[in-house]
Amino acid sequence: MLLTVTCLGQFMVLLDNTIVGAALPDMQHRLHTQLTGLQWIVDAYVLLVAMLLLSGGVFADRFGRKRLYLAGVAVFTAASVLCSLAPTLGWLVAGRVLQGIGAAALSPASLALLAAAYPVPQERVRAIGLWAGLSGIGLAAGPVAGGVLADAFGWPAIFLVNLPVGVVLLAVGLRHLRESRNPDSPAIDVPGTVLSVLAVGALTYGLIEGGARGWTAPTILGSFAAAVVLLAAFLAVEARRAAPMLPLRLFRQRLFTVSNTAMVVVGFALMGSSFFFSQFFVYVQGSSILRAALQTLPVSLAMVVVSPYAGRLAARYGFRIVVTVGLAVAGLGLLALGTVHADTGYGNVWWRLTVVGTGFALTLSPLTGAAIHAVRPQEGGLASGISSTTRQIGAVLGVAVLGAIVRTRQAGGASFETGLDTAFLAAGTVTVAAAAFTGLWLSRSKSAVESAVPHRSADPDAVTTPNEVSTR
Repeated sequence: MLLTVTCLGQFMVLLDNTIVGAALPDMQHRLHTQLTGLQWIVDAYVLLVAMLLLSGGVFADRFGRKRLYLAGVAVFTAASVLCSLAPTLGWLVAGRVLQGIGAAALSPASLALLAAAYPVPQERVRAIGLWAGLSGIGLAAGPVAGGVLADAFGWPAIFLVNLPVGVVLLAVGLRHLRESRNPDSPAIDVPGTVLSVLAVGALTYGLIEGGARGWTAPTILGSFAAAVVLLAAFLAVEARRAAPMLPLRLFRQRLFTVSNTAMVVVGFALMGSSFFFSQFFVYVQGSSILRAALQTLPVSLAMVVVSPYAGRLAARYGFRIVVTVGLAVAGLGLLALGTVHADTGYGNVWWRLTVVGTGFALTLSPLTGAAIHAVRPQEGGLASGISSTTRQIGAVLGVAVLGAIVRTRQAGGASFETGLDTAFLAAGTVTVAAAAFTGLWLSRSKSAVESAVPHRSADPDAVTTPNEVSTR
C-alpha cells in the first residue's frame, strides 16, 4: 500500500510537469494572454519546485515524512482546484505557485517514506526503481491527457483531474502510512531558501518580462541587478552556514560540477523547447489541440523506451561517452527542428522529435548517477536532490530565455514561425556546446569519470561503490 500511495503521489506531480504544455494554446485563447503569460503559467510552478525541493527533504526528515507528504498532497490538490477555477491569468499563476509548493513537499517526502520503509538495501533499490518507473509514466501520459482533456472540456479539466487522486491519497495515506523522521537531520536553512527563491525569481522576471517591457526598462534592469545581488548574498550565506541547503564544497569535485552543469543544460533545452512543441503544431501547422498533443508523443515515448538502458550503457562504456553522445544527439535533433516549417510534413518531423527524446534520455540517469557517486555515500541523497534542483533551474531558465528569443524576434518584425526556428536552433547550439564541454573537461580525469557509474562489469547491473572505485 505504501508503494502505491507514494508512486501515485509522484505520478501526480510528474503528470503536471507535462500535461500543461498540451493545453497552452487553449489557455492562450480562453484567457486572452500572450506568450509572456504562458511562460508564467509554466515557470511559476517549476520555479517553486526548483527552489524548495532541497528544503522539502529537510522538512520531511525533521517534522515527519508522513506529515509533510500529506500536507503536500493537500496543498497540491487544493491548488489544482484553484487553478481550474481561475478566472484570470493572475489567479492561475497564483494557483501554480501553490502547486509548486505542494509538489516540493510531496515529492521528496514520498521518496523518504519509501526509503525508510525498506531498510534492506536490495529491497530499497527495487522499491525506488518501481517508484521512479511507475511515477515516471506521468511524464509520458501528460501530453496525451492534456490534449484529450483540453480538447473535450477546456484547459480547466487538466487541473481537475488531480482532485479525485488527491482525495484518495489523503484518505488512504492517513490510514495506512506510518510516520518516520530523522532526529539528527540538519537545521532548516531558511535564509538560503529565501535568498535562492528571490534570486532565481528576479532573474526569471527579467527574462520573461524583458521581451514585453523592453530590455532597457528600469524594472528589467533592476530585476537583473537584484538577481546578481541576491545570488551573491546566497553564496555568502551558504559559505558560512554550518548546514547549508547547498554545500558549496561539493562543487570542488570536478565530476559533481560537470554533471550539474550539464543537467542545467538538459533542463534548459528539454523544457524550453517542449514549451513550444504544441504551439508549433497548433499555430504554425494548424493542428487541433488533441492532434498536436499526439504529434508531440515521439519525445515522451523515446524517453520512456531509452531511459531504462541509459544506466547500463553508462556502466559499460563510461559516463563521459554516454553523456557526451546523448547531449550531441539531442542537440542535433533540436538543430534539425529549427529547420522545420509550416509546410513540412509530419513524416519529416516525428523522427526529429524522437532524436531529441533519445538524446536527453541517454543523459538524465547517468548525470544523476555521476552526481551521487562524486560525493561521499552518506551524501548521496543530497547530491540527488541537487541534481534534480539544477535540472529544474535549467527548465525555468529555458522557458524564460527561449520565450524571450521568440518575443524579441517577433518585436523585430519576424513571424512566430521564424521565432520558433531561432529558439530551437539556440537550444540545439547550447546542447551541442554542452556535449563538447562535457567531453573535453572530463577527458583529462578518466579515473574520476569511471567512478561516476558502475563501470565495465561483466554484469551491467552490478554496482560498485565509490569507495571501491577510489582504490583503483
